[in-house]
Amino acid sequence: MKNLNLNNHSYKVLLQDFRQWLDILGYAETTVYRLPIHLQEFFNYLESVNINQLNHIQTNHVTDYYKYLKSRPNQRREGGISKGHLNKHQQALYKFREYLKAHNHKGINIHLKREERKEKDSLNVLSQEEIKQLFEATSYSNQDDKIRYRDKAILVCCYSCGLRRNELIHLDVSDIIFDKQRLFVSKGKNYKERFVPLNNHSLRILEEYIYDWRTEFYKYKETEALFINYRGGRLRGMSFANRLKAIIKSTENKDLQSRNITLHSLRHSIATHLLEKGADIEQISTFLGHASLESTQIYTHFLELTGDEHIRTLFREKRLQQQDYHNIPKKRY
Repeated sequence: MKNLNLNNHSYKVLLQDFRQWLDILGYAETTVYRLPIHLQEFFNYLESVNINQLNHIQTNHVTDYYKYLKSRPNQRREGGISKGHLNKHQQALYKFREYLKAHNHKGINIHLKREERKEKDSLNVLSQEEIKQLFEATSYSNQDDKIRYRDKAILVCCYSCGLRRNELIHLDVSDIIFDKQRLFVSKGKNYKERFVPLNNHSLRILEEYIYDWRTEFYKYKETEALFINYRGGRLRGMSFANRLKAIIKSTENKDLQSRNITLHSLRHSIATHLLEKGADIEQISTFLGHASLESTQIYTHFLELTGDEHIRTLFREKRLQQQDYHNIPKKRY
């Protein structure tokens, strides 16, 4: 609820300084944007119950505020706030407490239990048919041709290549290696680099965007960025998220529109679809740029929930292979 007004001057100053603190510490763009908005709602609530000083905040005030959050309606969709969104509000409060302690304040007491989400809900995986609808919707997702072709190229990188948002932002034209059918990720998580394979269909879409439509953007010669905005600069995180929303709206699929589909949902979707087709989990882990197989295991757990006996059999066989490997006596030197 970013439109909430604050009257308390000290709360306004704290909010601005908190945002700067997050930015200085190098948190992701979305975190720097979202957490202060959640904290602003907390301050607004405190004002409503006449708590106008940090030292007057008691544990019960935080608890009552959280009860209010769980009861208030969702501003974007029908129903209440999702468990995932409630966890984001918790994160804002805990991070604010960390901020206070870093600035020699005793902090605030927070005793909140993290909301447990079902893995299926947290992943928000799209079906292959829904992915097809997204690609089809890029034919009419905007009146401007160059934006529509950019939309399609964005879907290729998010879904077909499984890129994270930050990896998407930092893509350069030179990262598309056409002769080797590879996409180079230079800004992966934890500074890891990797190559992602590109099939002929994805290559054609990227080639058409780069050579026929990227050149239509203002000052395109002055930047190496693969995805450019109207001002000739590098497209940023919220702009990617907004384009995905526009594509989803263009599908006219009410179910898709009612779900919280994000850029990361497309990454979850390609991983799940690869597993469904029998791809090896180690290869998928490398494809996604995971630091360990444990991060990739979440997709196996999700697919087990789908009730597909064939998928469950594949996973049982895989686990047995892993157990056999770990049971091999290790040589001593």
